[in-house]
Amino acid sequence: MSVKGSSEKTNIRYFFPKDPAKGGAKFSFIRKKKDAIEEVPVAENKLKKWRTGESSKGYARTKFHSEKIKAREKVFEKVAEKSARAELLCAEEEGTLEGEKTYQITQNDIRGSADEATQQKIFDLRLNQFGPYRLDYTRNGRHLLIGGAKGHVAAFDWQTKGLHCEINVMETVADVKWLHQETMFAVAQKKNVFIYDNQGIELHCLKHLDSALRLEFLPYHFLLVSAGAKGYLSYLDVSVGQEVSGICTKQGRLDILTVNPQSAIVHLGHPNGIVSLWTPNMKEPAAKILCHASCLRDVAVDVSGNYMATSGMDRRLKIFDLRTYKELSRFQYNKRQCPGKLDFSQKGILAVSRENVVELYKDMTNQAYRPEKPYLYHRCDKLVQDIMFCPYEDVLGIGHGWGFSSIVVPGAGEPNFDALEANPFQSKAQRKQTEVRMLLDKFLKPSKIDFTPRHKMKGGSKAGKVEQRKKGVQEQHLRAAVRDIVRTKQKEGRLNKSNSWRAGLPEGVSSLQRLKKKSA
Repeated sequence: MSVKGSSEKTNIRYFFPKDPAKGGAKFSFIRKKKDAIEEVPVAENKLKKWRTGESSKGYARTKFHSEKIKAREKVFEKVAEKSARAELLCAEEEGTLEGEKTYQITQNDIRGSADEATQQKIFDLRLNQFGPYRLDYTRNGRHLLIGGAKGHVAAFDWQTKGLHCEINVMETVADVKWLHQETMFAVAQKKNVFIYDNQGIELHCLKHLDSALRLEFLPYHFLLVSAGAKGYLSYLDVSVGQEVSGICTKQGRLDILTVNPQSAIVHLGHPNGIVSLWTPNMKEPAAKILCHASCLRDVAVDVSGNYMATSGMDRRLKIFDLRTYKELSRFQYNKRQCPGKLDFSQKGILAVSRENVVELYKDMTNQAYRPEKPYLYHRCDKLVQDIMFCPYEDVLGIGHGWGFSSIVVPGAGEPNFDALEANPFQSKAQRKQTEVRMLLDKFLKPSKIDFTPRHKMKGGSKAGKVEQRKKGVQEQHLRAAVRDIVRTKQKEGRLNKSNSWRAGLPEGVSSLQRLKKKSA
């Protein structure tokens, strides 16, 4: 086609799509001007699940702070709405056992009716020469670390059965713990705590963590917590290698240690039946709870951080609400049955060991009495030393005198995982990026682990409380002044002592006169 009226001829070609009936593509260039995507509103019951609490009622004293509170409430509401919408992407559902007598179902029955992937999760490691064994899973639930009391330590991928390392430290091993990644782990040996890599090479010897009996790791603070036989509780920052805090608890031997996963507060169990709560920025316990009238055997805190389970030598298992620090329920065992080790799964299943038997109970935090029969029941060959649920898997690891056992517990693990938080299928490059991101995001300082009672009433303080605080501040200032006076006197005493040799010289005579020339 040519266009007249111009000095040059221009050829214009037009393209017309073929008719779909004659083999053309089925598309259209037409689009409505007011085409908008409308989001379907989320149901109120789903939003209520993701809301952290009630919205603030009322206003602040200033307009600036009122607007700030409103903006923050909008952000919280948007986060809850997005979380509720993203719940549709969680297509996996948790498993369960149906029937009235589920406690009669054995691991052989599950193995016979399950698929091949589930069958490989049920296995035993017969290591009767170096037991009993302690164990620990990584945060993503992929790797397993076991440590025998007679020095045997092994790290491996328990799903593929690929061995990372296997060593014998030739010392008594009290506990083992993975650090922020599966590349390093800590071992509490007879005298000191040692850090090894996943090849079994010794990296560090922490001599100031002596006689450690239990280890825990805070992943968001990069803190390694150790409780020793001499009553010392220590916090070590593994990112810089410095000890953050060392506390003398004055409670004797510390062999019961657990951490609240929500608040990072350390729970210690003592022989007098008391559970004490500790933070690294306080030299005294933040709270004390009298749980049993006898010696404690173990303490466990659930994933939500709201409930705590304790077991004692009085053959009782108790459930406490950590929001009010009150006892919710207690369960009495019969004679010759004393509950031992405890652990909560991600879905709230409680594992209780007694001698060589492990019992699993459902919904223990909502019941006033212990069920007559457990959800599942498993018997080991020897005395149970340690139990732990595997994250994001329906698996319970059991360490006993003859080695290690892995059993399947349907409905124990969280079926949907957050790949940015803990990815069981991460590659080597992803692991490196995750480690760098964790170090960059390490904004939580040890001073941020603070204990704030959640039952504190709102409102202003009474006049008596205000006067008490004023007196306390005045006493602190007075003590500081007295301390300065004492330090000044001590300095003067040191100076007088250092100048005591001048006492024999006559007044007005300087020590430099000996350098003058003597007159003839």
